[in-house]
Amino acid sequence: MTLQDYHVTRSSNAARTAAILGALILIALVAAPWWAGRADMRLMGEIFLYLALASLWNLMAGYAGLVSVGQQAFVGFGGYMLFALTMFAGLHPIAAIGLAGVFGALVSVPVAVLIFRLRGAYFAIGTWVIAEVFRLGFAQISSLGGGSGSSLPVAIVKSLASKRAMRESLSYWLALGAAVTVITAVYLFLRSRKGLALTAIRDNELAARSLGIDIWRTKFTVYVVTSALTAMIGALIFLQKLRISPDAAFSVNDWTAFVIFIVVIGGIGTIEGPIVGTLVFFALRETLADLGTIYLIVLGVVAIVIMLKAPKGIWGLIRARFDLQLFPLGYRVMVPGKTDKS
Repeated sequence: MTLQDYHVTRSSNAARTAAILGALILIALVAAPWWAGRADMRLMGEIFLYLALASLWNLMAGYAGLVSVGQQAFVGFGGYMLFALTMFAGLHPIAAIGLAGVFGALVSVPVAVLIFRLRGAYFAIGTWVIAEVFRLGFAQISSLGGGSGSSLPVAIVKSLASKRAMRESLSYWLALGAAVTVITAVYLFLRSRKGLALTAIRDNELAARSLGIDIWRTKFTVYVVTSALTAMIGALIFLQKLRISPDAAFSVNDWTAFVIFIVVIGGIGTIEGPIVGTLVFFALRETLADLGTIYLIVLGVVAIVIMLKAPKGIWGLIRARFDLQLFPLGYRVMVPGKTDKS
């Protein structure tokens, strides 16, 4: 057996099978308005938006090491930009969603310059403080409802589509598109040279610096891009809700605590983890939400048990046991005659 008999690949049988199944599932999800009820579509839309938020937070914390507990700042910012741009600038809601991302990126630049001076727990606390500043700031804008909030005017809502069924379908498709776009963008980014640099920083920051990787710039880029996409997701969230208020827009519980729970139980630092975590979170929520505070207690118990028994999350446990990767990022050396099951 010579060196030429070996070959290097990034793909695998499991990844190819997952791609085919994913394409079939995506086709079925796109056709949901023709087979699912309104309540089902609203639930699936919410699942997609949480999946997008979790994937973005995982990119930032799981790969760049930027553990933020203040991403609700950009969720709320994006929501308020949607309302401001449609109500005062007369933009179509879809155009406003795109501009919300642009403004989110612009705002994140000075925020990053400020909080990147902090490390570890201080960074996490700093992001939460920034989110509180955003909340208090928007609560002072009387034209957007002040502390009590505001609702989207009927004319703006009808600009999406004249019929309610079509508006709900469009809102659902936007949420599905957001989730697919975010997961695809994260996957392609992590397979790029910048993604390789980011992985090197995560594994060993000192070694990455010695190889000439600009750690500050790489993390800065991830933070700005993540913030922009989070602002767009925030705009989509409040386009579905049709009403916004400071407490709802900048809720640390809804837009950060639950997202962190999803990533931690699913598997931080993996693309598959947020997908698994989102499914588990919504399964628990739909099953136990009527139990009130018991539901939150169960979530806490589940998180503690998984962190003790599977520190790398559910997907980390699966990957360690079966050597399974649905989104392969690294290269694999294939041995002649050996069947690739992963």
